[in-house]
Amino acid sequence: MQKSLMILLLCSGLVMATWSSAWGEERILFMCGAAAAPVAELLAKGFEAKTGVKVDVNSGGSGMLLSQIKLAKKGDVYFPGSIDFIEQAKAEGIIDPTTIAPIVYLVPAINVQRGNPHQIKSLKDLCRPGLKVIIANPETVCLGVFATELVDKLFAPEDKKAFRANVINYTDSCEKTANAISMKAADAILGWSVFEHWNPELIETVKLDPAEVIRISYLAVAVPLCTENPTRAREFIEYMKSPEGLEQFKKFKYFTTPAEALEYLGAERPVGGEPYKVPPEWVNPPAAQ
Repeated sequence: MQKSLMILLLCSGLVMATWSSAWGEERILFMCGAAAAPVAELLAKGFEAKTGVKVDVNSGGSGMLLSQIKLAKKGDVYFPGSIDFIEQAKAEGIIDPTTIAPIVYLVPAINVQRGNPHQIKSLKDLCRPGLKVIIANPETVCLGVFATELVDKLFAPEDKKAFRANVINYTDSCEKTANAISMKAADAILGWSVFEHWNPELIETVKLDPAEVIRISYLAVAVPLCTENPTRAREFIEYMKSPEGLEQFKKFKYFTTPAEALEYLGAERPVGGEPYKVPPEWVNPPAAQ
């Protein structure tokens, strides 16, 4: 299974490389974590209009994208869903650390169906018998790391057991986690406050009590060492940081400064914080164990 996954990732990277070389125009490959999925194409089109450089977007789980960069040696800009995966890429020598730049900030939250039919008000409510809960895969998705950290650090053993009993599945990206609510596949997810603004007609955010938030996350970007066009990659990062680039994020209510995120939360919390090491017990969805 693991070998098949590696082959699939490698093949995906080779296909992307073929796309890039098949065209005569200048282009870069944007490896974008699904936490920024709604903005990825907007950034790509904005940069292309400004520079004439085509931006190919590959969006998915941050860990999956990092594996593709490592295996296929392709990718010009890496933009995972939290600082945790940037730190991992830095530790493994995959990115140029001088290019790391924070872009936007995310606050953990509970997301439910519009109208909150199960009247979920707090993390503890996710332990109620019979609820269907979905979280992102903590092995490959930043959001899943944050979810398991909250449960491990805040729940008593009996509450943790009840929560895990309610988890019916894992998803392999932030986008698919949010879609689990839109498609009514779950009663609740542990997500980001911004998910509500991806699909406001179907998704509602239940804001966590500040005491239930261990840290807020931020999305940082960097240039992989395998890039074939470091100059354009750096230019793309500068575009993301510019007022024009940040305006694309504001359309979906991303926080563009730590102060905005902390004001929303209503308390001081670490920004980024210490990356959490997910325990082995979370490797498979509890319902599958």
